[in-house]
Amino acid sequence: MNLDHLLETPIVYLKGVGPKRADLLKSELNIFTFKDLIEHYPFRYVDKSKFFKISEIKGDMPSIQIEGSILSLNKLGVGKSKRLVAKFSDGSSQIDLVWFKQIKWIQSSINLEKNYVVFGKPNFFNGSYSIIHPEITESKEYSKIKSNFFPVYSTTDKLSRVGLNSRGISKIIINLISNLSKKIDETLSNEILRKLNLPSLHESFINIHQPSSIYQMQISSKRLKFDEFFYLQLYLLKNKLLNKKKLKGHDFKIVGINFNNYYNNVLKFDLTNAQKRVLKEIRKDLAGSAHMNRLLQGDVGSGKTLVAILSMLISLDNGFQSCLMAPTEILAQQHYETISKELKSIGVNVQILTGSTKKSQRKVIHEKLLSGDIDILVGTHALIEDSVQFKSLGIVIIDEQHRFGVAQRGKLWKKNNLYPPHILVMTATPIPRTLSMTIYGDLDISIIDELPPGRKVINTIWKSDRSRLQIISLMKREISLGRQIYVVFPLIEESKKLDHKNLMDGYENLIREFPLPDFQISIVHGKMTNEEKEYEMKRFVDGIANILVATTVIEVGVNVPNASVMIIESSERFGLSQLHQLRGRVGRGSDQSYCVLVSGDKLSSEAKKRLSTMVKHTDGFKISEVDLEIRGPGDLMGTQQSGIINFKIADLIKDNKILVRAREEVKSLLKEDSDLSKPKNILIKNRLQRYKSQEMNWGRIS
Repeated sequence: MNLDHLLETPIVYLKGVGPKRADLLKSELNIFTFKDLIEHYPFRYVDKSKFFKISEIKGDMPSIQIEGSILSLNKLGVGKSKRLVAKFSDGSSQIDLVWFKQIKWIQSSINLEKNYVVFGKPNFFNGSYSIIHPEITESKEYSKIKSNFFPVYSTTDKLSRVGLNSRGISKIIINLISNLSKKIDETLSNEILRKLNLPSLHESFINIHQPSSIYQMQISSKRLKFDEFFYLQLYLLKNKLLNKKKLKGHDFKIVGINFNNYYNNVLKFDLTNAQKRVLKEIRKDLAGSAHMNRLLQGDVGSGKTLVAILSMLISLDNGFQSCLMAPTEILAQQHYETISKELKSIGVNVQILTGSTKKSQRKVIHEKLLSGDIDILVGTHALIEDSVQFKSLGIVIIDEQHRFGVAQRGKLWKKNNLYPPHILVMTATPIPRTLSMTIYGDLDISIIDELPPGRKVINTIWKSDRSRLQIISLMKREISLGRQIYVVFPLIEESKKLDHKNLMDGYENLIREFPLPDFQISIVHGKMTNEEKEYEMKRFVDGIANILVATTVIEVGVNVPNASVMIIESSERFGLSQLHQLRGRVGRGSDQSYCVLVSGDKLSSEAKKRLSTMVKHTDGFKISEVDLEIRGPGDLMGTQQSGIINFKIADLIKDNKILVRAREEVKSLLKEDSDLSKPKNILIKNRLQRYKSQEMNWGRIS
């Protein structure tokens, strides 16, 4: 039997479904085909191996199972108290079974002449026990069930009204399994199955829905999870392999005068071991004939910009230009100032191009780019305009890649005629290892996991609103020492009017505490024009303003070494990643820095976990793992990228060991048989082709 042909059958044709149920399965659970149904896996199992007597019911018992017959069935009450009550007897004692929902359907489905198995939680009320909304199965039907481990499926009220509660879904899945009497086509080689001691796909599909033991359920679950991870990793790593073969890049074999002059004579400190390791990985990429497509992860202040400068100098030593694209003008300006200052003494021509560059300057830059007089161009989205043409672009550095769309980044590829420029994508947002293996699985990844020596650990303090006097005292002390302070308020679209009011109230309070002319306060919020925001930010960057009050997240990369305090108001409303990024705005100089998390008293358990994590950890990668745990992968990466991680049964957090093993197996497989042409791997090759067409509908991330 061909698995795909059978499982692509529309769900309406399955026994026990029909048109009405089929429409609801489609709209409520996205179940369109047999395949969708068999992949609607249980989210837990209930052990129903033991039967109780009604006389044994006592205290606060969990859900129990009893067997007997229904003596009477009556509708009682009116309005919201309307209910269906059945007198149930096991031959020696009686108990009430009560339903408040689906009364009509349940009443029509019960036969007083038949025996039933009842499962539910006993409830003690008015001196007697009852079971509210029990599961009820005919004894004759129950006897056909082979397992004592009963699956529990997610469902909805609409489905339950047509008999497709968890039990009803289980019934139609059993009907489907009875259609799978012949063996389902395997998707893994015998070698992998033997090596990992995994059951066949056929056994796994059956036993995940009808396990006869906990072990059988666990091993089937492991097999199906492994499959999901295996084919995602195979798709990503095979793509990566193909790109390396097909996408040629300029080979930068020379590390010459510009790099060596800067490294030996200009650089005032040693690189960290992490920076050296990452630079070595980049040099190896650039020296080969393949196109580099690398993601550089590094916590705030870890020295990614220096790695970018050295990479661009390698490009220059090989006769090529470079460009660095930042998401905002203020960031581009800071990069430009840093890079031009660093490279001025060795005669490297660095220019900047942004939306506010004057037309006359723009014309000169365009001409000098084409003539090759400009070595490094720093800019914003202005760099991707068609009019911006290079003589020979060798490497593109993209800062904070999640701010740019795929199409925008793709335009940079077309700036060269022969080969696309090498791409180095930098992010200060730490990405958990399990996510980087999925979202960025087809990129090479470098991580700077070490901060430069001499950096003092930021002291993170969690305070309630009641500690306002202590917070003001800390601010005044730091300002008296000549330092600057950020005060950040949340801005959520749903409550932006109230949030704006909170910001303005906070600003007014600060003006009273820090009056002119002794203190200067800048403010940045969404209702200001870009020019106004730039002006206020510049006052803070130039050291004129002592305090910067803002609603928007302070731009990643904004560098004010003199800022030593970050105060985050209503900190419970920020995500962990935002809190960590904000904290990274301070601690850039040699002074002790502080991050003060100000919160209300009534906090959810999640908010408490976020804030206590911030106090406990300064390592961005540890924080990102907790963030993944709290929010889940889809939410962590945002809706754009969540499609890739919409697994049917696997879980990136709980099943990361299976993911790592699947990736190892894929690497081993491709090392031995990169084209999957060996006879033993034909099954895998065929399944990969189907996987590409059925599962993968997302574009390249970078």
